[in-house]
Amino acid sequence: MCYELAGLPFAPELQPGQRLDGYRILRQIHASSRSHAYLAVDEETEIRVVLKMPSLEQRHDPVYLEQFSTEQWIARRISSAHVARPFQSSQRPSFLYQATEFVEGCTLRQWMLDNPAPTLDTVRDLVEQIGKGLRAFHRLEMVHQDLKLENVLVDPHGTVTLIDFGATRVAGLEDSEIGEQAVPRGAALYSAPETFLGEPGSWLSDQFSLGVITYQLLTGQLPYGAEVPKIHSRNQLRGLNYRPARHLRENLPAWVDDAIEKAAHPQAHRRYPALSEYLYKLRHPSVDWHKRHRPPLMERNPVAFWQGVSALLLLALLAALGLG
Repeated sequence: MCYELAGLPFAPELQPGQRLDGYRILRQIHASSRSHAYLAVDEETEIRVVLKMPSLEQRHDPVYLEQFSTEQWIARRISSAHVARPFQSSQRPSFLYQATEFVEGCTLRQWMLDNPAPTLDTVRDLVEQIGKGLRAFHRLEMVHQDLKLENVLVDPHGTVTLIDFGATRVAGLEDSEIGEQAVPRGAALYSAPETFLGEPGSWLSDQFSLGVITYQLLTGQLPYGAEVPKIHSRNQLRGLNYRPARHLRENLPAWVDDAIEKAAHPQAHRRYPALSEYLYKLRHPSVDWHKRHRPPLMERNPVAFWQGVSALLLLALLAALGLG
């Protein structure tokens, strides 16, 4: 647990204009049964920050409180241009909350609504930035586990920032007093199938989520619809069928679709052995792809095909006459 936050009381509901530990509240930006978030300004530096506080409904949930307290510790370990940065105030907190630097922009879901038909290069750029943020987690043996459109922010310049580390799995902490939960911590439609079978999330699970997001950015839909959360057995897992993205977006190169399908494969061991490989394959077809997917000669060059057939028939005829 983050001992700086341990034992602190819950903050009351805040209103615009109120002050808390040197912050001036500007407005509420999120509210749910799990947490509240406020846009505020640090009066000493004039830097805008986001204050995230647990909802009062969670005050008797030790699992949630442990995750909440650990989230700030996680943010301080990661150094990436694509991961939300914690804000360090000169004042010690008097309530249980987290402060992060404010990112001017919108969620990836809102971005999709504003950009319903993005170009392939635009999607590649967004996905690569998300991938860089994820790799910052993976290098520290952490798994984000809650990658979804709402947890990706896009600023006016197109820069991506990952937020919300409440579901992050940290190597070495999985055997803590909390123990592993039997269900995925992240959003069901973006969680990898193996997590519905009780397996702990891994970086391959994050890769699956990124593959799903790539597919959704390009098509507006999900590769398996709503079927993944229904997985309860290995047989059901093997029965998941990927719907080719090029069926929904005809101008999508087949090799790009193949790259997405591999990243979002239902079976973890069939995904890419490195996230960087997936990001590379989104821009470059594999060396043997053209060989494996080369159309037959009849499609590539019908004239040459029928000339070859005619030549073979002629040889067969001559051979038959010779035998006669």
